[in-house]
Amino acid sequence: MKNIALSVTHEALGAKIVPFAGYNMPVQYEGVNIEHETVRKSVGVFDVSHMGEFLIEGPNALDLIQKVTSNDASKLTIGKAQYSCFPNNDGGIIDDLIVYKLKEETYLLVVNASNIDKDWNWISSKNDVGAAMRNLSDDYSLLAIQGPKAIEAMQSITSHDLAGIKFYNFEVGDFAGVENVIISATGYTGSGGFEIYCKNEDAQQVWDKVFEAGAAFGIKPIGLAARDTLRLEMGYCLYGNDIDDTTSPIEAGLGWITKFTKTFTNSEALAQQKQEGVTRKLVAFELDERGIPRQGYDIVDAEGTKIGIVTSGTMSPSLGKGIGMGYVPKNTSGVDLKIYIQVRKKAISATIIKLPFYKG
Repeated sequence: MKNIALSVTHEALGAKIVPFAGYNMPVQYEGVNIEHETVRKSVGVFDVSHMGEFLIEGPNALDLIQKVTSNDASKLTIGKAQYSCFPNNDGGIIDDLIVYKLKEETYLLVVNASNIDKDWNWISSKNDVGAAMRNLSDDYSLLAIQGPKAIEAMQSITSHDLAGIKFYNFEVGDFAGVENVIISATGYTGSGGFEIYCKNEDAQQVWDKVFEAGAAFGIKPIGLAARDTLRLEMGYCLYGNDIDDTTSPIEAGLGWITKFTKTFTNSEALAQQKQEGVTRKLVAFELDERGIPRQGYDIVDAEGTKIGIVTSGTMSPSLGKGIGMGYVPKNTSGVDLKIYIQVRKKAISATIIKLPFYKG
C-alpha cells in the first residue's frame, strides 16, 4: 500500500485509515453522518491525493485525447475542464476522467486511483501520434474543499476571485502561499467548492493554511465514506460500482459525454447502440419503507424474479431514507415505476426517481 503525502497528518487527526485503491486513505474522522452534514451545510476538506494525473502535451496531444475519450475535447478552451470516459473495444468503460486544458497543446487527465496503471497502459497503446505523456500521479496531492461556505472561507488565501470560477472551470495561480496551484471548480459532492492540485512538498502548507482560513467557518477534515454518500445523493457514477468494463456509457446515462461528432474507440458500435436503444438502463430509486439498499443486492419484480442488481446504495444522511442506483431492463426503467430491492429475506418496494436525490 502506498501512503499519500499527508498520511501522518490524517493519523494525528484520528482518522480511520483503510486500504483503498492501493493507498492508505482516511475513510472517516468523526463519523459519516456528521462529516456529510458538514459538507452540506458549511465546509469540509477531503484528501483525494490517490487520484491519478497524466500530462499529455505536444502538437498531437488533442488527437490522442480525441481518440481515447468519448467527449469532444476540441470544445475545451484554456481554463475549462470536461467530464469524459475512456470507452473500451467491447462497449464498456475503462475509466471515467476529467480533462483539463492547461495551455494550447497541454492537457491534464485526472483518472481514478484504482485505474492509474490500466489507464496509462491503454492511452500509451493508442499513442501512435507521438504525443508526449507524463505520469504525474506520484508527485501531486489533491485536496477537495467542498461546501456552501468554501468560497467565503478560502478567499483570504488566494488573489483569485473564487466566486468567479464557474462549474467545470479552473485557474492556475497562487493559493495558500504556493504558486502554480490548480484551483478547479469540479466538485463531486453537489455542494460547491474547489479541488486544489499542488505538489506533494507543498501539501502540508496548503492543508495548514486551508484549516487556518476555514477555522471561523467550522471547517473539518472529511473522509472517503462521506464522499461516497454525498456523490450518491447527486447520482454521480462511481467507477467500479455504477460503471465498469462491462457497462456502456449509453446504458449508464452518460450519452451526454458521448459525442459522435468525432471518431473514438468503439464509437461506431456505441452510435449504433444509441440509435437502436439499449436493453438495460442505470436507474435511481428511493425505498418506499425503511431499509438500506447495498451494492450487490438483487433488484426483483413484483413476482420476486431477479431483474437487476444494486450498483450503489446507502441510507441518505440528507433525506433520511434508503437510496440507490442499479441496472434494470429498459421497460422497467421509467420514472415513478415500482421495483423491489431484496434486503436479506424481504423484498422492499422502491420507486424509480429522476436524479438528483438531493435538491439542495
